[in-house]
Amino acid sequence: MKLGILVNSDRHLEAITGMTRAALAKDHEVFLFAMDDGTRLLADPGYVALCRLPGVDMSFCQESATRKGVSFDALPEAIAAGSQLQNAMMVQKADRIIVL
Repeated sequence: MKLGILVNSDRHLEAITGMTRAALAKDHEVFLFAMDDGTRLLADPGYVALCRLPGVDMSFCQESATRKGVSFDALPEAIAAGSQLQNAMMVQKADRIIVL
């Protein structure tokens, strides 16, 4: 199964991390897309570290990050800066979507 997690809030890091690790433990793929307030998690090392887990694909809305004043210059290359196109691609690929 492929799980998509739309991160539009910065309040649920523990849930995002827990669901991601639980899905990976069941050999599922996880797509994470951050937008709006969710881009603030790009400053949290715990969130950024998820990109290093095998089976995780991470991206974020660059416009949202810019509007929220979030710096993304030092992020790992594994986290794709993009637009709502990445969100649409996640929705297309995922079997289930969770919005937090």
